Amino acid sequence: MARLARLYAPDIPQLLQARFVPETPGAARSLERVAHWMAEELRGKSIAVHAWVVLPDQWIALATPGGPRDLPRLVQGMGRRLTGDWGGAVFAGRYHSALVEPGNWVLRAMLWLESQPVLQGLVSEAEQWRLGSTSVHTGAGSSPLVVDHPDYWASGNTPFDRQARYREALQAGLGSEARKAIERALHGQWALGDANFVAGLETGERRAAPAKRGRPRKDSLDQG
Repeated sequence: MARLARLYAPDIPQLLQARFVPETPGAARSLERVAHWMAEELRGKSIAVHAWVVLPDQWIALATPGGPRDLPRLVQGMGRRLTGDWGGAVFAGRYHSALVEPGNWVLRAMLWLESQPVLQGLVSEAEQWRLGSTSVHTGAGSSPLVVDHPDYWASGNTPFDRQARYREALQAGLGSEARKAIERALHGQWALGDANFVAGLETGERRAAPAKRGRPRKDSLDQG
């Protein structure tokens, strides 16, 4: 089966997930250097990174690219750097991506991404995980890598208010339905958003959501 072309739309953020080949020698050492390599690879590329995390088994980021080839080039560049450090294959297959609806799903995608260290049992609180952007959004740190998305700015009137609200949301966690929706979109490489958002992304060459299961209703068939 031919693999799906990647979805892209101007000014729409994308959630990307690149899984690592398991049990790679030197991986732990390399993870500490991911932030530096990301900064190097972002030079000359029109990409705004809103959130990111690197875990023992994967690298996840939420970013708005300036063009359709920017994120693939970022992943390729990171792959080359990691390969040089690991001395072998890095990514376990093709990376996954999903377009994320602003105003509705961006903050939830950020929370899902930055909650992964807790969900994997690596730390008890998301802020304890240093290899990511969580501390930027909770006020515990800063990073030149991160460009706040307008949805994060709209979540509070002041930096303190935004950070406090985000900490509360992290502690409350996402509901299971939101987590499943994000993971389905990533796994299928679909758009993540409401029906109008998805419909606006549909083209004749590429669906933005999976087709509904089952045969069409009889009364919708051409009776001519």
